[in-house]
Amino acid sequence: MRARPPELVRCPGPGSVKTELPDLRTEIPGPRSRALSERLARVECPEVTFQGDSMIFWERGAASNIFDVDGNRYVDLLAGFGAASLGYAHPELSEAAARQAETLQHAMGDVYPARVKLELLEALDRILPGDLGYAILSQSGSDAVESAIKTALRVTGRARIVAFEGGYHGLGLGALDTTHRAFFRDPFAARLPRTTQFVAYGDAAAVRQALAAGEVGAILVEPIQGRGGIRPAPEGFLAELRALADEYGALLIADEVYTGMGRTGDWLACSAHGVLPDLVALGKGLGGGFPISALAGRAELMKQWGASSGEALHTSTHLGNPVMCAVALRTLEIIERDQLLERARGLGSELRQRLEHAFGPECVRGSGLMLGAELPDAARAERVVTEALREGWIVLCEGERGCVLALTPPLVIAEKVLWSGVDTLARIART
Repeated sequence: MRARPPELVRCPGPGSVKTELPDLRTEIPGPRSRALSERLARVECPEVTFQGDSMIFWERGAASNIFDVDGNRYVDLLAGFGAASLGYAHPELSEAAARQAETLQHAMGDVYPARVKLELLEALDRILPGDLGYAILSQSGSDAVESAIKTALRVTGRARIVAFEGGYHGLGLGALDTTHRAFFRDPFAARLPRTTQFVAYGDAAAVRQALAAGEVGAILVEPIQGRGGIRPAPEGFLAELRALADEYGALLIADEVYTGMGRTGDWLACSAHGVLPDLVALGKGLGGGFPISALAGRAELMKQWGASSGEALHTSTHLGNPVMCAVALRTLEIIERDQLLERARGLGSELRQRLEHAFGPECVRGSGLMLGAELPDAARAERVVTEALREGWIVLCEGERGCVLALTPPLVIAEKVLWSGVDTLARIART
């Protein structure tokens, strides 16, 4: 009999917190959120933040709870796009950030690095499978994908990339060329190199055809497409990509920005498929909600960048920022110590069963604590998102049609609270 996951993961020490059910004290959004929305509209590019009638301003967080400026308490079933894997205001992450900031908040990461940068890189070398032991640190998932694209060109000398319909790899111009959705690409098409060939996700024959045409340096794939609608790779597909990459001398790049660092129950989602990529992009959960990312790769490949001559080919001012490195290092330690990989697998299995019961087995997909429930249309999904928020539950839609409810809660969410959230979403969807 499968051991049940712990109902609640408590942060050790004084000030431990737990996830509470929603507690709403005003209409949603409340008067203070509405007032701040008007102020924001006067100073921010209008395209950035959606100024809809459900806009709330966050004030603080605790475990899986979010409190807005009007004092309303919500449960975040998304972990902030999957980044806050340990919840909000985790006392150990706060302590790690504060302690590091007290001694050194910035370093010249590619000239005079902080010691904690080395310690983080050593930790990644230890936990990642195979020989993915060399890494380039950066600030966002898009940055990590940019590092991967450049590495593939350095290694193979070939600029073309095979990527997949429904794929999302970030919005920097290099990464954007590999992001499929026209909504993101079309406004900037004139600046894109257009060296990416998109094929159907799961179609190995189409990948082979693209590789056979020549000049392909890499295959870029998400083990589970996040923005594409929580779409997992078909059984055997990643292994086929591994074999094709080897056959044609291309690199296999796994974009595990969303799926990595415990989200699916392993350090890498590829591991469940028995596949070792050449390069892997990490982000989101790596910093437990703090902005840090990494590209990790096989040593023999990463060494083909060559040694630094004193001027780095690919760097940034905040590469290896000491505060971010300290927090990421502590995040990895907590995931191991509190057995959160195991918890993501166990709790995710039960979450899947409950979602299948509520929405139908054919509508549910994903792995670990990265699951999606597909609704008949975008209008129904958007109504569930809006009404759930008004009852204190934060959830969003994914997929190109916008009809998949995405659930990527913190790995530490209280079990009973999570089940209450599922019941709420199911009830709203039925009405």
